[in-house]
Amino acid sequence: MPEFVVELYVSRVDDTTAWRSSERARLAAAEVNGEGTAVRYLRSILVPEDETCFYLYEAGSADAVREAVQRAGLRFERITAAVVEPRRRGSR
Repeated sequence: MPEFVVELYVSRVDDTTAWRSSERARLAAAEVNGEGTAVRYLRSILVPEDETCFYLYEAGSADAVREAVQRAGLRFERITAAVVEPRRRGSR
């Protein structure tokens, strides 16, 4: 399934907001998925120096990700397709 990255601005002085928001993102994705739209929140990456947070999703489309992100109440900069290195057998 395709993967997508959601980019958000996060204040350098309030990185706990990124982690609280990631929980909302996860819950909203599960809700949308439960309604029949394929979308799954995978993980987040915070880059404090750039005041940016990236959320990685697996979904059938960018629109599915957009629906999940909007339900989570997140203000995002953009959603883009991502290419993630495949996991090697035996690695975590």
